Amino acid sequence: MSQILIIVVLCILILYVGVQAGRKKPEIFRTQQPEISSTLVNQAAKLYLSGLAYTEEGKGAAPFQWLCESAGRFLPLGSYISETVPVETEIEDQETYEMILAKQANDENAVDESGNLIGEEKVPKEVKTVEKKTDISVAKLSDFEYLTGHFYTIDGSTSVSKEQLNAKKLLEKNMKIDTKTDGPKVLIYHTHSQEAFKDSRKGKESDTIMGMGAYLSKLLNDTYGISTMHHQGVYDLINGQMDRSKAYQLAEPEIQKILKDHPSIEVVIDLHRDGVGNATHLVTDVNGKQTAQIMFFNGMSRSRKNGDISYLKNPYIEDNLAFSLQMQLAATKMYPGFTRRIYLKSYRYNMHLKPKTLLIEAGAQTNTVEEMRNAMELLAGTLDNVLSS
Repeated sequence: MSQILIIVVLCILILYVGVQAGRKKPEIFRTQQPEISSTLVNQAAKLYLSGLAYTEEGKGAAPFQWLCESAGRFLPLGSYISETVPVETEIEDQETYEMILAKQANDENAVDESGNLIGEEKVPKEVKTVEKKTDISVAKLSDFEYLTGHFYTIDGSTSVSKEQLNAKKLLEKNMKIDTKTDGPKVLIYHTHSQEAFKDSRKGKESDTIMGMGAYLSKLLNDTYGISTMHHQGVYDLINGQMDRSKAYQLAEPEIQKILKDHPSIEVVIDLHRDGVGNATHLVTDVNGKQTAQIMFFNGMSRSRKNGDISYLKNPYIEDNLAFSLQMQLAATKMYPGFTRRIYLKSYRYNMHLKPKTLLIEAGAQTNTVEEMRNAMELLAGTLDNVLSS
């Protein structure tokens, strides 16, 4: 505050000298007024703002110009104003970008013993199974509060609008596959391939999430006649060590290549296993079979704090949302209690690869292999209902 006062005093001093210059004065003052003015300012600056005066010596700048420039640097109001205005950029610095991608890759949904999702960020809604008699009429689903309250968990890091979750619009989208052309229609892969279950046998791939992908692929091919590929690429092991930090980045170019080589593929499924508290058991009874519950997951490429994440662009967000909602409602009708709420989070999770892309969290580490296989049977039936029936 005292420094601001000093600057104000200097400004008044200069104004005073300027006014006096126009009045009648002794000859010595009129002839040497510029020098006197400069001397007064410089001496005052050296006395009270020695650091600034030192940097300006020898530059020959006029005192008033020097004072304005120095004051501007000392009180960078313009910089302050510009820094408080949000600036849109195409991409943040590389370190931040890589940090976000690593967070995305390491993120694994979990629920605690009370059925609440756990993790670094708290979520506003409790995770629970949709009631068996839930009203799934379009009229009811058109109520945004009802829709989000019964079918979605919205992570604390993201936000969603009524326009994005327009149930009528999402349910009108055609998710049927083209059965008139040859070639595979569905691709199943695993960003996180090393996930196992409660009673998985060590070294038995069939007892892991990779084995569940193989079983789901077989069911779609053999039982429902939906031509399906199962990609067994591993993206969460680096030099033999578990490392998820670049799993999504490593998987993306490989999946893109598969899609280019097989243009008939319309559906992409990234099949995961969830991680929960040890006391949590995600299981339901369907037709007398103990079955692991599943959860559809949507990346919104949007954070609550900063809005759209431009460098995680996804032109298919609406299609992704339509696909997961149609799957959710089909499962609710066919197999009540089978699905948990659809989970919405802020990143992308490679859901930009195809309009009909699903990221599925199937069961958890506390489920048995048998419960998981039962879940794959219901998931295959749900996919058939939405894609081809």
